[in-house]
Amino acid sequence: MSGGRVEAIHVAAAAGGPMVPLAEVRAVPGRGLEGDRYFSKTGTYSRHEGADRQITLIEVEALEALERDYRIALEPGESRRNVATRGVAVNHLVGRRFRIGEVRLRGLRLCEPCSHMERLSGKPVRSGLVHRGGLRAEILTEGVIRVGDPVERES
Repeated sequence: MSGGRVEAIHVAAAAGGPMVPLAEVRAVPGRGLEGDRYFSKTGTYSRHEGADRQITLIEVEALEALERDYRIALEPGESRRNVATRGVAVNHLVGRRFRIGEVRLRGLRLCEPCSHMERLSGKPVRSGLVHRGGLRAEILTEGVIRVGDPVERES
């Protein structure tokens, strides 16, 4: 995997709150992304402990396919995922270590679309994003993730 990049970064300060676009964000192992609802343990699913609440990714190509195939436009922030990528098959990162810029991560499981995403976006996106809703990952090293950073699988 090469050539993949971060296209957008978003965090929400509170459960159900608006996703705010950022140029960069600090990733902290065991906590998540500074400024995000799961970092402060105020996310909708914060009561469910686990590393899979630290950071989420989604492919911009999945959002483009949703618009092309289902005629539903969904912006990266509306997906409720933290990092939107281009040129990265995020499903292939499940169980693998990878880097976003200087930050090392481990893909944990797919982040399937849910009724919560549909309710907050106000759009019927679930069927169009099944198995393309993103990736939940664990942050392994602290550092800053920036828009434009490369996304690379570690060997």
